[in-house]
Amino acid sequence: MISVRHLNKTYHDPDGTSLAVLKDINCEIGPGEVISIIGPSGTGKSTFLRALNLLDPPTGGEILFHGENILAKGYPVHKMRQKIGMVFQSFNLFDHMTVAENIMYAPVKILHESKDQAREEALSLLRKVGLTDKADVYPSNLSGGQKQRVAIARCLAMKPEVILFDEPTSALDPTMVGEVLSVMKQLAREGMTMLIVTHEMKFARDISTRIFFMYDGYIHEDGTPAQIFDNPRRSATREFTQRIRREVFEIDGPGFDFQGMYSTMAQFCIKHDIATARERVESLCELMINDIMSAYRPMTVRINYKEIADEASLDFMVEGLEKSPVGSTDRLLALCREVVEEPTSRGFRIKLIL
Repeated sequence: MISVRHLNKTYHDPDGTSLAVLKDINCEIGPGEVISIIGPSGTGKSTFLRALNLLDPPTGGEILFHGENILAKGYPVHKMRQKIGMVFQSFNLFDHMTVAENIMYAPVKILHESKDQAREEALSLLRKVGLTDKADVYPSNLSGGQKQRVAIARCLAMKPEVILFDEPTSALDPTMVGEVLSVMKQLAREGMTMLIVTHEMKFARDISTRIFFMYDGYIHEDGTPAQIFDNPRRSATREFTQRIRREVFEIDGPGFDFQGMYSTMAQFCIKHDIATARERVESLCELMINDIMSAYRPMTVRINYKEIADEASLDFMVEGLEKSPVGSTDRLLALCREVVEEPTSRGFRIKLIL
């Protein structure tokens, strides 16, 4: 469906300096593929996506869509954009239009559909994204997750062959991420061709047929989710995919903001789709901090999440401590899966795997 050959993008500043953002990108994208594009910030992921529908025109190379070079002089770009839709992180809804009017606008204006037909299709798409009751409200009355679902419905109204998603959940509150990802999973099951720039690693693994790992302006590695996450060929890929997300708290005395810590941990659980562990996290912290390890201060507490292994844990570490203060682990094992007690170079750590 799409063939990218030797694609380059270089920005030139007025002072004569230049910055190469995309460097000799080559790939083939077939019908029905779901490709997640991952990698560190600043490696060209969003630029590559925007280059594919010429929102940010490349400075070299070719993009063939159904065999035609869309970079060729005179190519009808507007027709290509009807077939390659895009969903942005910032929604871009028209605030002065209702939800249904936002979805109807392009089919009426560009496809010359009647308003009755466009509204009927808009309502059908709103059912698809679970927002039938929001047809006649304005975007200002929607949550971030609802706005993004409307943006997806608006994109689908043009009957695209490909949808490009540019970090569609990055602007959302953690509680709203799941509802948008659920709609995207449904589209994948229906066979929609999608390219998705995302930082949601578990989602990328679950939904994708292929993964592009971008690094320093290149597609550094291209493979199946199993290959990229379990057996990457490149060290940079391995380092990126094996990263651990964490929040760290230093409890130094009775004046420590425990409520703030619990609130941050709750948001952490929601963000990383482990909300079911939220109550156990707080119960384990109270048991460890106020009972088992109440005599030990200062103490470092960490909540960790390994995205690919889908494993959450709590660490409690006291510097200079030579042995575990836990004793019987029965009370802890009632709330967690495993208790790991281990000396470190700094002291002693108790790790609770949820």
